[in-house]
Amino acid sequence: MSGHSKWATIKRKKGKNDAARGKLFTKLIREITVAAREGGGEEGSNPRLRTAVLAAKAENMPAANIERAIKKGTGELPGESYESIIYEGYGAGGAAIMIEALSDNKNRTVAEMRHLFSKYNGNLAENGSVSWMFSQKGYITVDKSVSEDDLMMIALEAGAEDISDEEDVWEIITALPDFERVKKAIEEGGIRYNQAELVRKPQNTLKVEGKTAEQVLNLMNALEDHDDVQKVFSNFDIEAKELAALTA
Repeated sequence: MSGHSKWATIKRKKGKNDAARGKLFTKLIREITVAAREGGGEEGSNPRLRTAVLAAKAENMPAANIERAIKKGTGELPGESYESIIYEGYGAGGAAIMIEALSDNKNRTVAEMRHLFSKYNGNLAENGSVSWMFSQKGYITVDKSVSEDDLMMIALEAGAEDISDEEDVWEIITALPDFERVKKAIEEGGIRYNQAELVRKPQNTLKVEGKTAEQVLNLMNALEDHDDVQKVFSNFDIEAKELAALTA
């Protein structure tokens, strides 16, 4: 387990915390608002909005909150104006990190990103510095209560690239063009997924350990907790035993 999968597992455990859940709702609302602003308020013709709404529903966000976020995006209700930004950098030991953010003040956000990287022995880099190390993929998780054979039959037939066992869930990876088709096939197969989103998956991983591993995880947590950050991806790899000790 490495890179995106490892961090996703850490986030699932962290997400059970009420404070983390409140931050997640804020991030989901921002994503819905921006998706509606950029692609319109109809889910049927706006894949980004549809994915954002499904993610919000999976976290049991009230329908009224979702509707309000959409209306802010389409201009039917007043709201803040957020801009999509990608940040790239290196954590301790040279771990590549990519950040997807939504900000209403780019100057403030970049200064805060630079401070966090510096605090945890990393550095913010120029655009293009690490993005070539990542590929955009579709990412779906399903509870272990679902039979692996049943899931494989549906997902692989629909075009999924891979299905893996990641502790508490099955993880499904798809090529970008196949994401919607695989997700729809899972739904039509009567299987409920926990997450369905687009991610940046590292093509190769970098092993980190000891103090370096601790600094990388601290930076990832700090970035994830930042209000403007939507998603964080990295290519770090930490041995399972050491990871358990660091996240206990």
